[in-house]
Amino acid sequence: MPSPEEEVKRLIIDVLQLEDITPADIDSEAPLFVEGLGLDSIDALELGVAIYKRYGITLSADSEETRRYFASVHSLAMMIEAYRKT
Repeated sequence: MPSPEEEVKRLIIDVLQLEDITPADIDSEAPLFVEGLGLDSIDALELGVAIYKRYGITLSADSEETRRYFASVHSLAMMIEAYRKT
């Protein structure tokens, strides 16, 4: 079973169709937006929908908490793990 961070990396690659990137290419601590992977708001929306479909987690686009979750692969993985335990 893949680690939570590996799971998130694969989800990002699959959902955003990042064909030239492998999970090993993604730094778990790097920012997902602007720097790091360079994702944009459309990518965030697609990723949010995928998280809802796969994990049943609803995220609010206007929430400061959601922005913190989307800071890095690590923070997304920690959020998903926290929801799994509830």
